[in-house]
Amino acid sequence: MSEKNLSRLRRSRQTRLRIRELGHLRLTVHRTNCHIYAQITSAAGDKVLASASTTEKDLRALLKSGGNRKAAEAIGQRIAERAKAAGIAQVAFDRAGYRYHGRVQALAEAARGGGLKF
Repeated sequence: MSEKNLSRLRRSRQTRLRIRELGHLRLTVHRTNCHIYAQITSAAGDKVLASASTTEKDLRALLKSGGNRKAAEAIGQRIAERAKAAGIAQVAFDRAGYRYHGRVQALAEAARGGGLKF
């Protein structure tokens, strides 16, 4: 693994420990060059309550690329809708050690616009 990725994983571990201490539901973001994924997990981290990604068949038909800000906004809106359907209103945002800019920021702002609080 590269030094950059090891640093990201170290930062994500610290964030996850803090969120677990607080006992909040967690909205986790993972990104690759081609796709972006979001999921809401239980406070213990053992159960996925809602998820969305650019690999979903109906969303792939609408998006030209899964690795841009437009795709991240679509995933943010979709995860907010699914969270509302599951009765979730508040989560802790876990950016998995990624910087809060670009696609991660677009996803977070779209989720907030969809009604999620964090």
